[in-house]
Amino acid sequence: MSRYRTRSWRAFDPAVAAAAPPAALANVRILGLDPGSRRTGFGVLECHGAQLTLLAQGCLNVSAAAPAARLRLIFEGLAALFGEHRPAEVAVERVFVSRNVDSALKLGQARGAALCAVPGGVPVFEYAPRAIKLALVGSGAAEKFQVAHMVRVLLGVRGPLTGDAADALAVAVCHAHARRLGALAAQQGAARVRQAQR
Repeated sequence: MSRYRTRSWRAFDPAVAAAAPPAALANVRILGLDPGSRRTGFGVLECHGAQLTLLAQGCLNVSAAAPAARLRLIFEGLAALFGEHRPAEVAVERVFVSRNVDSALKLGQARGAALCAVPGGVPVFEYAPRAIKLALVGSGAAEKFQVAHMVRVLLGVRGPLTGDAADALAVAVCHAHARRLGALAAQQGAARVRQAQR
């Protein structure tokens, strides 16, 4: 018995995928976020089909501020980032709850402050940590340095890259891959429906 549940991937027709791209394959600007209570990483990508261009990356370091003031600084910093780059979509890593309840609570507060800065009408997409690693490295159990290396390779990053910025860019790349594959799958499905109707 085959280890694959379906063989639908065998029916993929590259000629159909190469036809006029759907709206989801058009230019889109993606903001990837890695919220943290002390450091919030961000990365902005311009996505055109399979081509990804790095526009900005960095980290909002609020560790020097009082705990209550950190949330306001995260909100204000990301609000300014939105005003400067105007991303059309936001991708963020899904919260991983560990045994440390206090850390999880602080992370949830930082994440809430970051998401409150997202303007109305801008969609937010969440990805599990394993899905992000799988999309970049090919293994859901990849180490952080492997993810950072693939971010450098895929985006051609030459200068310094903090761990938080690398994580944010990884989320953005994962979303870019997911939206492109989703669009190609929808296009392929529509083509098969048209063929069936003939």
